[in-house]
Amino acid sequence: MNSPKVSVVIPTYNRETPLIDTLQDVLQQDYPNFEILVVDQTPTHTPEVQDFLQSWADGGKIQWFRLTWASLPGARNYAVRRCTGEIVVFIDDDIRMEKGYLTAHVRNYTRPEVGAVAGRVFDRMKLGDSGGELTIEDLPPEAMDPGIAWYHIDLVHTTKAQRVISARGCNMSYRREIFTQHGVWFDERFRGSAVREESDFCLRLRRTGYQIWYDPEAHLVHLGEETGGCHDIATRSLKYQITFYHNHFLMAQKNLTLGQQLRLYAKLFDCHVLGNPPCNKSGSPLKIVSRGIFYTLGFLDAVKTRIKSIWDKGQIYSRQDPWVISPPKETPLNPEVIGQ
Repeated sequence: MNSPKVSVVIPTYNRETPLIDTLQDVLQQDYPNFEILVVDQTPTHTPEVQDFLQSWADGGKIQWFRLTWASLPGARNYAVRRCTGEIVVFIDDDIRMEKGYLTAHVRNYTRPEVGAVAGRVFDRMKLGDSGGELTIEDLPPEAMDPGIAWYHIDLVHTTKAQRVISARGCNMSYRREIFTQHGVWFDERFRGSAVREESDFCLRLRRTGYQIWYDPEAHLVHLGEETGGCHDIATRSLKYQITFYHNHFLMAQKNLTLGQQLRLYAKLFDCHVLGNPPCNKSGSPLKIVSRGIFYTLGFLDAVKTRIKSIWDKGQIYSRQDPWVISPPKETPLNPEVIGQ
């Protein structure tokens, strides 16, 4: 059996015990050919976690990279430049998986048209909201419409394999050539929890001609811890609220037609500002007004980001990476492509 090498990338930020549990599950995978890259943006670990990570790194079980900045897309890019697998699997640092997880991802790449695989996510919060009994076979046509897909694509309850428009960031894989040959990299302008960074990436990936395939058997459990992970901004802070809208508007301005943008803006307002389903937020006039202010500030902030990017390209973390400044001779990567 052909077993292409797999690189498992785990960005982490201020995560302790869940990170160790995640790594133990990956280390127990039955796939015969994989490496693990931990991109650690945590300033200081507990002594116990530090010892675990150090012993695994010293024993060659993981590659452990310590960074002084916190950016989820930046961490993903950092790892891709250092991995050696044909297939790159991205997972969060608070997940649990079964032994056949990597095999389930890899088997889809025998089809040459598949450039990415979206796995199923058993998300505790979403499963709880639905009562745990909802199942979906075929996603609706709206789930392939870039303007409104984000409110119709469900990679939690869907049980049938099919083509999709995007993956979820905690459970997704890609051919490495998407980065190295096609020059598609994660956009480091997506901030905070980096909501919509994977959506932006997948929309740009589709322009290469590759398909994104959903495989429900490539599943994992997402614990959804309240702290840590990629939350470099407190989720209840004003800055986080503005960032949430900023990221949605940035994705739209970069990738969507004017008509698609308007449909997304309308749905974003109806759901997240007015609080209508599926968001089901408070209908208090004060809450609506405050969310409307964040919505407006987020839009203006995204416009500012786009203007500023004319001269700085937005990839601020990649431009700090020695592999971009002076790549090793053996690397096939082009620093000009990486910095775009």
